[in-house]
Amino acid sequence: MYDVIIIGKGPAGISASLYTIRANLKTLIIGMNESALAKTEKIENYYGFSEPISGQYLLKQGVEQALRLGGEIVEDEVIEIKKDENFLVTTAKRQFSAKAVLMATGQKQKKINIKNLKEFEGNGVSYCSTCDGFFYNDLKVGVLGYKDYAVHEALELLAYTKDITIFTNGFAPEFSKEFQNEAKKFNMNKKPVVSIEGKDFLQRIVFNDGDQKNIDGLFVAYESASSIDFARKLGVLTQDGSILVNSDMQTNIDGLFAAGDCTGGFKQIATAVGQGALAGRKIIEFVRNTAS
Repeated sequence: MYDVIIIGKGPAGISASLYTIRANLKTLIIGMNESALAKTEKIENYYGFSEPISGQYLLKQGVEQALRLGGEIVEDEVIEIKKDENFLVTTAKRQFSAKAVLMATGQKQKKINIKNLKEFEGNGVSYCSTCDGFFYNDLKVGVLGYKDYAVHEALELLAYTKDITIFTNGFAPEFSKEFQNEAKKFNMNKKPVVSIEGKDFLQRIVFNDGDQKNIDGLFVAYESASSIDFARKLGVLTQDGSILVNSDMQTNIDGLFAAGDCTGGFKQIATAVGQGALAGRKIIEFVRNTAS
């Protein structure tokens, strides 16, 4: 059992961890090397550096700082967060529990070039198997994705239907060893998808070779799960694709915090670091008040 699990090892997540670790909270940081900051060649507007630095350098220094203080970092993909008495965080390989969770995965822009995808949102296209799976009892559904997150969502849908196809949209599957056998439970279609079509509701998927497949529902689980994906399943309040937090960086769920780009606003490193620091301080208060 951890005091806090931080999802994301960018500026917001690492900044928060520096406070929780130094407060002797048992802290676990989980993240992949997928930060958009890593692609930034020159940073000239961050305090403390007289010369430009790269995003990769800044990320590396932050991770090393957290490790030096005694933090624990796991490189893995988080695919689910559940809340009961405590939080249960599931990765591709393990499960961890914690009293508090900070979501700091940034705000990934998942660019999916499929015609009409947005138009059918709520009318056959869903981003949450937990929220909408019930509406597809014994119907024909698909999951759009090619990583572990897609397999996880397909497994969730088995409670409602057995007719499930994973559509990789032309990508080769990137399933971890832990999910390769699970993926065999489902049909797999690797053709690039051109569009989805229907009248009032989704009816079929059209591929680049002209082939079509009738379908009742399509669940989008593209790439890795983001903070907004977790928020949808947990019932966290969001607005315009960002997570809503109060002045303490806490969501509407007790013990669940968010910081950085996933909360919207001014998307700068300095902002993420500041929000992470505030979240770290408030997480310390929350955990200590819970224990007392």
